[in-house]
Amino acid sequence: MLDQLRSLIAQLRFRGMEAALDAEIERAERDRVVPVELLYRMLAEEAESKRQRSLAYRLQQANMPWDWTLESFPFDRQPGVDKGQIQTLASLDFLRRADNLLLVGPPGTGKTGIALGLLREACVNGYRGRFYNAQALLDELYASLADRSSPRLLRRLSGFQPLLVDELSYLTLKPEQIDMFFRLIDQRYLRVSTIITTNLDLPAWYDLFQKKQLVDALLDRLQHRCIIIRINGPSLRAPPSEPATPHRPLLHTAPTSVKPPRSRTPK
Repeated sequence: MLDQLRSLIAQLRFRGMEAALDAEIERAERDRVVPVELLYRMLAEEAESKRQRSLAYRLQQANMPWDWTLESFPFDRQPGVDKGQIQTLASLDFLRRADNLLLVGPPGTGKTGIALGLLREACVNGYRGRFYNAQALLDELYASLADRSSPRLLRRLSGFQPLLVDELSYLTLKPEQIDMFFRLIDQRYLRVSTIITTNLDLPAWYDLFQKKQLVDALLDRLQHRCIIIRINGPSLRAPPSEPATPHRPLLHTAPTSVKPPRSRTPK
């Protein structure tokens, strides 16, 4: 009967139960465990095994370039970041509301570290998110035009919760890339959250994307339900032996060109 049980468990691919079978049967015989407890413990082992495999798959698919977490972020070295605000974001309520998150600041201030920490937290809690370097994302969107796979790619990208777009800054963009990026943000609007890190404050996006009407529409959608965190602290890349000097405040150009965000409305 035990051999038949092993064969059935292997056939059903119950890997957690298979790994725990011998130890649990030995324990049951030694401690005179009732059958219902044995069954419960075996099923619990299988459920935990499935959770761990699912988490490993989500982390792999998220394509995170560094194994960073919010616990490893050096809040003590970055006075420009409100630790309490980041911990509140880690509760992931902003994902449940489908709010966007913009992290704006000079290089080295920890924008990517915070964004990756939140993405990892989302994966741990069952969300299916994805990291993209901004240039790589825009290149992939552009390449999809050649083989007419754009609709399929946009559907896939629109399903990630959240989608992290890192280093949306000093890029050389083709008009088609700009149009495709707007289409992506439009399809995600009010459905799922987008996290963007950038060195450029919002008025400078007009110079980056070059199309005023499109940038107006893009910022309108991004800011409608959005949390904006501006980091004006020291660079975390400075060697510990050298004092880190704060960056100058971000330059603002023509602030009136940015449309103010609309008031929050229920989803």
